Amino acid sequence: MNNQKQQKPTLTGQRFKTRKRDEKERFDPTQFQESIAQGLNQTGTDLDTVAKFLDASGAKLDYRRYAETLFDILVAGGMLAPGGTLSDDLTRTGYCLFTANEDLETMQAYVQVFNKLIRRYKYLEKGFEEEIKKLLLFLKGFTESERNKLAMPTGILLANGNISASILSSLFNENLVKEGVSAAFAVKLFKSWINEKDINSVAASLRKVGMDNRLMELFPANKRSCEHFSKYFTDAGLRELSDFARNQQSIGARKELQKELQEQMARGETLKDMIGYVREEMKKTGISEQTMIGIVWTSVMSSMEWNKKEELVTEQAIKHLKQYSPLLNAFTTQGLSELTLLLKIQEYCYDNIHFMKAFQKIVVLLYKADVLSGEAILKWYTEDHVAKGKSVFLEQMKKFVEWLKNAEEESESDEEEGD
Repeated sequence: MNNQKQQKPTLTGQRFKTRKRDEKERFDPTQFQESIAQGLNQTGTDLDTVAKFLDASGAKLDYRRYAETLFDILVAGGMLAPGGTLSDDLTRTGYCLFTANEDLETMQAYVQVFNKLIRRYKYLEKGFEEEIKKLLLFLKGFTESERNKLAMPTGILLANGNISASILSSLFNENLVKEGVSAAFAVKLFKSWINEKDINSVAASLRKVGMDNRLMELFPANKRSCEHFSKYFTDAGLRELSDFARNQQSIGARKELQKELQEQMARGETLKDMIGYVREEMKKTGISEQTMIGIVWTSVMSSMEWNKKEELVTEQAIKHLKQYSPLLNAFTTQGLSELTLLLKIQEYCYDNIHFMKAFQKIVVLLYKADVLSGEAILKWYTEDHVAKGKSVFLEQMKKFVEWLKNAEEESESDEEEGD
């Protein structure tokens, strides 16, 4: 028996031929540019002919592989080097977005060319969005006219949902912001966007991608204020964008205020300190007392872990609200603020099912604590309530309202006797 191990064959030194189709084709966009640029130079300025040429070329040329080169040519006339300059020694085309007339009608026609191309070759969608992002980073390398010709179609594409508003993050690039390029570009972009749709369309798209609170970043840190933003865009004829940004900043400030107030409650800060903090914030932000009482109410109710049992939650709520009644009292100095608070209580008790039976007890407690006046409660009862749980809450308040009316009548007759 042969115990010697047999030697395994090795493959060292062996050479194998590779089949032609397995070899990876070298990436060479120069030949692709030659074909597209020459074709565009032959089609001329007629955009319908351009669209037909691009449609037909997609069957012969590798659009998937050379998407970036294709869009560079259609926008700038040739391949772009980093920074936005055109690459040398290649055939360029004079028929591109940057050489077109700088008017909205021409820009809309160019958008149609892009749309037709992407509808025909769906896989170009992602590449097109990436191209726009890149072009925005190259803005400093373009002339003012070229920037305008890029801004207008971008606004139209955003308005029609052809690209996502997330591309705007490129405009927050520090170098573009510092030199004022971002803000100037944004003016043209938002004008064509609003012209195509309206400010509601802008707001919805920005919210969808979390850009609604980032517009201030179009300016350097030392100019990143609501006042500067508002003046800049209002002077440029975009008052609706200024109003939108102001409103967004106000919403942001309210959220921050509510969060801070809840944290102060969790830390057990004194009511005096809380009232001082809220008053200071009102001065700083210009928030009205009516808005503030809503924030205070929400903070007070959110600072507690509520019992899920209906019979226990009322007792818990009364104890909790008794503690914070001075805080609520500080921001109900106006009749309108009292009514706002009553509506907030109504909505809260309706939206939180365990509180449905607690409404009357909460209102009576706040009446006794001088947070709510009899006049405000009567006004709410007769005309200012909302539909949420209306029949339940009005029924709960019936006896107390009757008592209030009698008390008011007695008070009036006492005054008459005194006269």
